[in-house]
This record gives sequence, structure tokens and C-alpha cells, in this order.
Amino acid sequence: MAYVIGDACVSCGTCEGQCPVGAISQGDGKYVIDPDTCIECGSCAGACPTGAISQG
Repeated sequence: MAYVIGDACVSCGTCEGQCPVGAISQGDGKYVIDPDTCIECGSCAGACPTGAISQG
């Protein structure tokens, strides 16, 4: 199951640079992960300073 970004996201952009497949982009007020592109590697979750990313 793809990773998701929760409400704790502060739009710092750290996760976007960590995604090896470019599944993360700026959304409305927070970053979002495209579930069809996500390969479930967890790189984004490990990089998130607020812990806003979890497996959906």
C-alpha cells in the first residue's frame, strides 16, 4: 500500500527530494504522494522531520 502524507506536513519539501520515482509533489497546503507511482520504499517517511508520512 502506498505511503500517504498526513496533516502534520509543514510543506518543507524534504520528502520530494528523497523519492526515487518522483511520486511526491506540492499539493494544496501540503505535499501529496501519487499512489500509482509510489514504490513503497519508505525513503520519504524516513526523511520527514515531522513524521507526517505513513504507509496508507
